[in-house]
Amino acid sequence: MQSPEKLLSLADLTVGTTGKISSVELDGLLRRRILDLGILPGTSVQCVRKSPAGDPIAFSVRGTTIALRSNDASLIKVYPI
Repeated sequence: MQSPEKLLSLADLTVGTTGKISSVELDGLLRRRILDLGILPGTSVQCVRKSPAGDPIAFSVRGTTIALRSNDASLIKVYPI
């Protein structure tokens, strides 16, 4: 198992780096939608692109590119790979 000190938020990943989802700390309908899109614990996610202002951030998940607001991405915890 990974050590807890290496845990980052999805928003902290730099462009081109990959992380493995540890937990999704969102609530309500947004949590449901994120899980339906395939962002589940154990899934590998790569940061593809960040807008110049830093919001939104594009991620590659299971062969699909998904854009998330940085506020939402900060509530998804990952282990960097």
